[in-house]
Amino acid sequence: MKYSNLLLLLFIGTFFSCAVQPQQTADKKTSKRPNILFIMSDDHAYQAISAYDNTLTSTPNIDRLADEGMKFNNACVTNSICAPSRAVILTGKHSHINGKTDNNFPFNKDNVTFPQIFQAAGYQTAMFGKLHFGNNPKGFDQFKILIGQGHYYNPTFITKNEGKKDYQGYVTDIVTDMTLDWLDKERDKEKPFMLMYLHKAPHREWLPAEKHYKEFTKKTFKEPETLFDDYKGRGTAAHTAEMNILKHMNWAGDSKLYPATMEALGIPEGSNWDYKAFNKERDRMTDEQREAWDKVYMPVNKEFREKFATMDEKALMKWRYQRYMQDYLGTIASVDENVGRVLDYLDEKDLADNTMVVYTSDQGFYLGEHGWFDKRFAYNESFKTPLLIRWPNKIKPGITNEEMVQNLDFAQTFLAAAEIEAPSDMQGESLMLLLTGNDAEWDREAVYYHYYEYPSIHMVKRHYAIITKEYKLIHYYYDVDEWELFDRKNDPHEMKNVYNDPAYKDVVAKMTKDLADLRVKYKDSSEIDQRLLKKYLESKYAKNR
Repeated sequence: MKYSNLLLLLFIGTFFSCAVQPQQTADKKTSKRPNILFIMSDDHAYQAISAYDNTLTSTPNIDRLADEGMKFNNACVTNSICAPSRAVILTGKHSHINGKTDNNFPFNKDNVTFPQIFQAAGYQTAMFGKLHFGNNPKGFDQFKILIGQGHYYNPTFITKNEGKKDYQGYVTDIVTDMTLDWLDKERDKEKPFMLMYLHKAPHREWLPAEKHYKEFTKKTFKEPETLFDDYKGRGTAAHTAEMNILKHMNWAGDSKLYPATMEALGIPEGSNWDYKAFNKERDRMTDEQREAWDKVYMPVNKEFREKFATMDEKALMKWRYQRYMQDYLGTIASVDENVGRVLDYLDEKDLADNTMVVYTSDQGFYLGEHGWFDKRFAYNESFKTPLLIRWPNKIKPGITNEEMVQNLDFAQTFLAAAEIEAPSDMQGESLMLLLTGNDAEWDREAVYYHYYEYPSIHMVKRHYAIITKEYKLIHYYYDVDEWELFDRKNDPHEMKNVYNDPAYKDVVAKMTKDLADLRVKYKDSSEIDQRLLKKYLESKYAKNR
């Protein structure tokens, strides 16, 4: 065994024993420790929760957490991409520290995760749903997780006790069934629990459940103001990103068009067909499920073929936006219903009063803003994430909080709620001050963001940023050297880069210094270190593209 690994194991053992001893002195104290229910969806935009914005859809069950707890309006992520975000949440450390900088780099198994700490402190722990990296999550008494991205229909799970196992049905319902079954039949009711309930939805390519695609394909949704953004107020990165709904969405998986439709319209097979992606989902359906699907989506195809000849680019963009919203929001309808099932269970079993319930997403998502889908940028729609926390008798109901908080803070918050000491090398801040109304003692003014996955899918350039309530300073590096400054109060849609505006000279100076200080505080790697990987990553991307 390597010397460094031996030291790590000695640290874990010493820390765990110290963390557990206070909890073992009194069973009564142990029984009163709060349960933690962490609910996270994948790519769930805050705009698609009616507690934040009721112009697109209705999410009454998720909204309950806002009505009965606290809604954070400035919650955000450190790195807007799936697996890195989850690694930050589990470790309480930035991507450059935990090692999971993008979806390709492996997660360092030497990392200590907060579920391990909970488990060692006497909590019963479980995870159901989408983890996205690793097949054997540490610190869980029970887990059933999807393989990679997972599937919407009839998915396969990796289970702790049974290996790989196929399940029949719709993934959002199945994950909830697993969660409720564990709560009701498996858990030790004498112990507090830390439960991670993680949805695949609404991740691309957005296959709703039958009752919801029947409903949502008939709906029309409000277009965002910036749907036809031309990016003239931004730098190279916004112009070269490959996230445009019209140009970069695939026709089959994203818009649900069949090959026969594309052939009839004379659209070449190389023009973002990507029918293979959708086939992977459709092939998993039973004959009955495919028949129900085709009864709805074949008419959608037929209508599109009839209208296509009369559609210019603007009309086509509008059509693709509606198709996107119908399926994306349709998957969220299932999430909301199933969150309601779990909240109802907590009420019925008298668990609600002693359970902290958290709802969030692994990052934000573009719902047509700037003409985009996906995430990755430090711009608001991908950088901000929903965060709703309910904890009866601790959090006053119906409270809105405006402080800058991050997914980096979750681990320390949960540990503090359970009165478990957090490791000193975690980099976040416990949100307990805010949850208990002591906002005056909260002293964070700015958060740090760093995105690494370039060159790669969607081609969003590498950048890091400092963000306050008032301003956002972004530095794009690696193959460019460009800066953007946005006035978040006066330019909420982030349409105009004012970095070179003389009126913002003092703001630029202060933000640049503060950004440098944050990079030192969080021990971020230097730009030079990042450039050393350039040739390797470019060659890897060229081979796989």
